[in-house]
Amino acid sequence: MHTIASIALAIFFLVTGVTHFLFPGYYRALVPVWLPGARVLVVLSGVAEIVVAGLVAVPATRALGGWLGAALITAFLTVWIEALRHARSDQPCRANRLVGVVVRLVVNIGYVAWAIAVAV
Repeated sequence: MHTIASIALAIFFLVTGVTHFLFPGYYRALVPVWLPGARVLVVLSGVAEIVVAGLVAVPATRALGGWLGAALITAFLTVWIEALRHARSDQPCRANRLVGVVVRLVVNIGYVAWAIAVAV
């Protein structure tokens, strides 16, 4: 089961890393306005996710990849915490309303737990 969770996590990081390059506008829009260089941050985070995918995919570096992945996703929680500040019930997109943002935050906490489970 641990191998399946590890491979699935590697695929998850690979796919999300690649989508940073396929849909950079989506990711730039997620970067809080108080963080400088959204374009560079999107590229760097995409590269970081791809590197983590590679580390998690290789059994010898799996633990390191899991810990780095957990740290990376924890850093990304900043996005959802910032989104909580701007969530309003009148948002046209349900994902940007309070419930939607809370759900995304909880899901991302689940991703952190998944990465830690792979690391240990």
